[in-house]
Amino acid sequence: MLKLEWKKYKLNFKQAAGTSRGILKSKNTYFLKIWDDAVPQVFGIGECNLFRGLSYDDRVGYEAVLNKLVVSPKFYLRNLSSELLEWPSIRFGLEMAFLDFIKGGKRVLFSNNFTQGLNGIPINGLIWMGEKHFMKEQIEKKIDQNFHCLKLKIGAIDFDEELDLLKSIRSLFSSDVLELRVDANGAFKADEALDKLRALEKYQIHSIEQPILQQQIDQMAQLCAKTPIPIALDEELIGVLASNAKEKLLDEIRPQYIILKPALLGGFAASDEWIRLAEKRSIPWWITSALESNIGLNAIAQWTFSLSNTNYQGLGTGQLFSNNIESPLQIKEARLWHLSDINWKLDTLKWQL
Repeated sequence: MLKLEWKKYKLNFKQAAGTSRGILKSKNTYFLKIWDDAVPQVFGIGECNLFRGLSYDDRVGYEAVLNKLVVSPKFYLRNLSSELLEWPSIRFGLEMAFLDFIKGGKRVLFSNNFTQGLNGIPINGLIWMGEKHFMKEQIEKKIDQNFHCLKLKIGAIDFDEELDLLKSIRSLFSSDVLELRVDANGAFKADEALDKLRALEKYQIHSIEQPILQQQIDQMAQLCAKTPIPIALDEELIGVLASNAKEKLLDEIRPQYIILKPALLGGFAASDEWIRLAEKRSIPWWITSALESNIGLNAIAQWTFSLSNTNYQGLGTGQLFSNNIESPLQIKEARLWHLSDINWKLDTLKWQL
């Protein structure tokens, strides 16, 4: 008989992280374990990555839904897209756990050159919001680590200071050597966004994520039509669940890129649909994590590699936590690797291999 249990886990940041939603010192996540009671030593693990203030399913009743999974795991597995449509992070956690389980419970959901340790995934170096000197320190560290793509969170300090940071980077590294991405997380007001994009243009910015807050469809469409810098939709995709709604959004806004966070979109199948719809419209895309533990990051990275996308991916968040689950994931030379000679350590979850 198929069994399921869940537990809540607090991830602590090594250093407080500045985001558009404030300063993060820790975040909660949920883990699912699924197994057949006839063979209890073989189990799959999934992560339901609830991101407070951002996840579509950040609302009352979350743990009640998890309790329903415990009672009827088979029912929810058979009806993932219907019964859990409104609970994207839970849907992804269950999809991940079951895929791990049916593949033998070894945390290898997709067998490929990444999981065999033969190839790493090129990733961007993430620069958190903060005071200018703090951001400058992060930039210097990432460049020393041979990152060829930096993603800067902007919108927290004076815009002119942020421009100065970009100017200082570009004085040392051209766009041929270093790709620069910026993420405003909706920080710009709609009536000032175009002027700010024009100010950013001179620094050869690869793209800007979510310059204005989501659900301003007309304003975002106008920005995408006029922008001197390619715009990538991120938060705009969250909560857009039905296929026809996804098509409508892409057709109305016509973004230059979309960014996929499986935990916020409902998992692999839901993200695959976004990819199919985007490619049909010649809209490029890439994948980023959403501050998962190594459990979720591992699954996302394996899936990402299977897609053969050549963009830099946003998968460098595993080292942010002081109490992450020890795993084969390692960052070397600005790539994420899955080193097959390193074992998982699940002692903190008391789910021993």
